[in-house]
Amino acid sequence: MEATYSVKKTSDFRLGLQAGLSIAIGYMPVALTFGLLARTTGLTFAETVLMSVFVYAGAAQYISLSLIAVGTGVVEIVLTTLIVNIRHFLMSASLTERLEEHQLYKKLMTAFGVTDETFSVISTQAGKIRTAFAAGVMIISYGSWVVFSGVGHLMGDVMPGFLQVSMSIALYAMFVGLLVPSMKKSVKVTYLAAVAAAVNSLLIFYTDLSGGWSIVASTLVSSLLVEWVWQMKGRNHRG
Repeated sequence: MEATYSVKKTSDFRLGLQAGLSIAIGYMPVALTFGLLARTTGLTFAETVLMSVFVYAGAAQYISLSLIAVGTGVVEIVLTTLIVNIRHFLMSASLTERLEEHQLYKKLMTAFGVTDETFSVISTQAGKIRTAFAAGVMIISYGSWVVFSGVGHLMGDVMPGFLQVSMSIALYAMFVGLLVPSMKKSVKVTYLAAVAAAVNSLLIFYTDLSGGWSIVASTLVSSLLVEWVWQMKGRNHRG
């Protein structure tokens, strides 16, 4: 019986690796670009890899680079990362409800491995989710992100200097690439981006807030304001 149980767990893990392979492949170009941009921003190889090891949040890491580039303080960067990734609390809670019963440390590891992509793959499984399957999906995805972040940084050694400097433009292109598809799917996102940009501009030009704090404040204000307007619209339609 013990041997059968062990074989099943190994099989679940292998299935997870197979299911996560497409995520790992998709992470490669994004992680490579992150590594290159991190080098351009001034991060060392160790700092780049360690950010991917401990933060492991694509969009938040890109935002952190832009904040580091303008000299933003640690507190502002941490708060911005928290706001950007706060949805992960909900995703982790959702997965915990469907995962097999296991120890607290395994729950914490699972929560750390949650990204938009891993959550989508794992949550589509029917019935109770096997812990070994979730581990397989997360490990191969995490490994891809960390490894290719480092590879991207090393690529700067063979890349001409003028190309490395021009890579800073890719940071803004990445933000546009993340934003535009979401704006097409939801008009709410369009309003959110517009309000956040307007509030951030006002704070920068008419207050003494630093760039990092203005981003944190504009993100919070725009989120609360747009959500309040949407709630009011919903009540009016129901009334």
